[in-house]
Amino acid sequence: MKVVSLNAGLPRTVLYKGHYVKTGIFKEPLPGAARIRRHNLDGDAQADLNVHGGASKAVYAYPSEHYGFWKSELPGMDLPWGMFGENLTMEGLLEPDVRVGDRFRVGSAVLRVTEPRVPCAKLALRFHREDIVKRFLRSGRTGFYFAVEEEGDVCAGDAIETVSREPEAISVIDLLGLYRSKDPDRELLQRAVETPGLSETWRSGLRRRLEAMGS
Repeated sequence: MKVVSLNAGLPRTVLYKGHYVKTGIFKEPLPGAARIRRHNLDGDAQADLNVHGGASKAVYAYPSEHYGFWKSELPGMDLPWGMFGENLTMEGLLEPDVRVGDRFRVGSAVLRVTEPRVPCAKLALRFHREDIVKRFLRSGRTGFYFAVEEEGDVCAGDAIETVSREPEAISVIDLLGLYRSKDPDRELLQRAVETPGLSETWRSGLRRRLEAMGS
């Protein structure tokens, strides 16, 4: 497991659908190391802090293995590292295998998995495709967010080492499935709500769905 590319970018204002939109989704590979801090990494920032960033979504990771899939899905489109707005393009960590609460040492930082990524319209802006948000979710290739337990430095090529795994916790792909399902499995939903390390935003939303199902 390793970091393939370390990506960052500051918010910029772009014209989208006739309106000016401020977004931080444009990330570019960094040539050297950067410090990962509690809410982001040096040289990076989010535009709308109401829905992006924060302690539970400090670092966004995306598997490099998915780029091959998207190159076949979007032939002829240039897909440089960081295209999905990720900070860490990673190799060896995929959504079915990664569980909420899993902890990894990335460079000298320690990161903990908190939730899958659910894209907003900014992804459509980045790709200039209105259909990409639905296709992204449907593919299950969404990547996931990390909280920062220990700040540290990271650069492309750094190894990713397992600190601890949560074998009984819900996987990223199962959590995403609950989000997408109109009729989620009650037992899996209960398990997700009880998963330590899940972001409070996700926990609250899943708890409301569980309560709505009744006894």
